[in-house]
Amino acid sequence: MNRKRLQAVASLSFVLILSLGVAWRVRAEDRPTTYSSMAPVEQYLMTDRNAEIALARSAAPEAISRDATILVLGRHGYETAVEGKNGFVCAVERAWMGPFDGNFAVNFWNPNIRGPLCFNPPAARSVLPITYKRTEMILAGKSKAQIIDALKAAYENKELPPLEPGAMSYMMSKDQYLTDHGDHRWMAHLMFYTPLMDGAVWGADVPKSPVMLNPQFSGAPEPIDVFMVPAGRWSDGTAAPVM
Repeated sequence: MNRKRLQAVASLSFVLILSLGVAWRVRAEDRPTTYSSMAPVEQYLMTDRNAEIALARSAAPEAISRDATILVLGRHGYETAVEGKNGFVCAVERAWMGPFDGNFAVNFWNPNIRGPLCFNPPAARSVLPITYKRTEMILAGKSKAQIIDALKAAYENKELPPLEPGAMSYMMSKDQYLTDHGDHRWMAHLMFYTPLMDGAVWGADVPKSPVMLNPQFSGAPEPIDVFMVPAGRWSDGTAAPVM
C-alpha cells in the first residue's frame, strides 16, 4: 500500500483520521460514493449500545481501555456510557471529524465511518472538546461554514481549551471502518497532537520515515497538527500492517 493511499484513508482521527478522504487515483467505475450532504441522523447512530462500547474499547490495549471512560453517540451528542478511573476516554468518532474541505473531505458525511480511538488524559482534556463541539453542531443541523466560524470564535474567545503537552490517542482497533474500500481498515497507529508546525520537524512524510502528518485539523480551523505513527499490531496484540 503506497503512502499516497495511506494518507488518503488516514483519519481520524478518524482517522480521525486519519484523513477520511480518498485521494488516490482509481478507475472511474471504482470511485467511491460521493457523500455530498448529511444523511438522516439515525444512519450515524449505533442501535446496539453495548456494541458501541465494545468498539470504543477496542481502540486501545485492554490494559488501558478497561479502566477508561467510554462515550457513545446520542441524537444530540456524545454521552458517557461508562465512567472510567484512569483518565483515558474512548469513543467511536464519525466522519465529520475529518477535514472540512479538499480531497480529504470526500467522506465528511459518510454514515458508514466508525473510527474508534482512545484519548490519553491530556488529549481528553484538550482535544476531545473539539469532538464534542463539532458533533453537537453537526447534529443540530449546522452547515460546514457555520461550524468553521463557530470553532474559530470558540478559540478566539477561549471557549475551547489550549492544547496540552503530551496529548495523544490510540487508534488500534481491528474493527475500525475508515473507508468504503477493501476491508475498510487502515493500519493500527498512534496519533500525537501538537501546535501547528512544519512536518519536517518530525521527519514526516519523507522516504522510509514511519511518521505521517494527518491533515485532520491543520489550522482549518483548529490550531492543531496530528502526527501519526504505525503501531505494528492491533489492540488485541495481533499483527497489523505497517507501510
